[in-house]
Amino acid sequence: MYGAIVHAQAPQVTLVGGGSASANAARVGAFRQGLRELGYSEGKNISFEQRWANGKVDRLAAFATELVRLKVDILVSAGPTVTRALSEATSTIPIVMGFDDDPVGSGFVASLSRPGRNITGLSTLSPELSGKQLELLKEILPKLSRVAVLGSTVHPGTTQTLKEMQSISAAFGVQIQYIELKTPKDIDPAFSTAHKSAADAVVVLTSVVTNTNKNTIVELAARNRLPAIYYTDEWVQTGGLLSYGANFNDLFRRAATYVDKILKGAKAADLPVEQARKFELTVNLKAAKEIGLSIPVNVLARADRVIR
Repeated sequence: MYGAIVHAQAPQVTLVGGGSASANAARVGAFRQGLRELGYSEGKNISFEQRWANGKVDRLAAFATELVRLKVDILVSAGPTVTRALSEATSTIPIVMGFDDDPVGSGFVASLSRPGRNITGLSTLSPELSGKQLELLKEILPKLSRVAVLGSTVHPGTTQTLKEMQSISAAFGVQIQYIELKTPKDIDPAFSTAHKSAADAVVVLTSVVTNTNKNTIVELAARNRLPAIYYTDEWVQTGGLLSYGANFNDLFRRAATYVDKILKGAKAADLPVEQARKFELTVNLKAAKEIGLSIPVNVLARADRVIR
């Protein structure tokens, strides 16, 4: 049994994200709630800070270098791109993943059961997720034959997600068209490409570019009258059509348990990576009406939330 970490002052926990504080407020709030539930009080027995890159990925390396120099006790990553930057800066400071699409495939951990390094946390990896998203689009659009997928291969996990989509798309009689978003400037041309290639719908994958440009993507999907499915209901609340994916607030609340265990002496290398437990379907009927789309009753009946 490892001994608890002894501190002369409150242990320093810093959360690092590639997006903005405002866009991730709910997730940070869930993490803080998790800490409170475990008996932590900020400013008393724990010190909590945040660093946000606001979509500028090149800032992450500088954040990582600074935090390693400051010798913070635990780093919390708000996404795979951040985990990559943090892992390249330190092999000793524990890193807790708020989420990761495929931590084994990304090389962050040796296995989910025994991470083996200084990284552990939560994974959204679910082979069924891509299939479920295509299934939902097929139910809404019975004649669905071509789907444009927007994402960034710089984002760890995208390549694996695309492989999964390609492997199951034939079962739905759907052709996948991947469009790379390297920068925000690629978003408008991406929708032009999707429109010209006669895509019937769009799947938006998680990445720093998509996460920090929700409004633009949602507006362009509506303008092009392209039904789009997203990975969290934050998009649907912004005006998107529908989402199906892990409950990220639940993941970040659970991330606090890793911080607690590490502060009490556990090693990140020995703490199994946990997978998402809650998946949610959210539908926006107002958005559907704006593009002249009718959502089947059986889809609405399965929805965890319907925005009218």
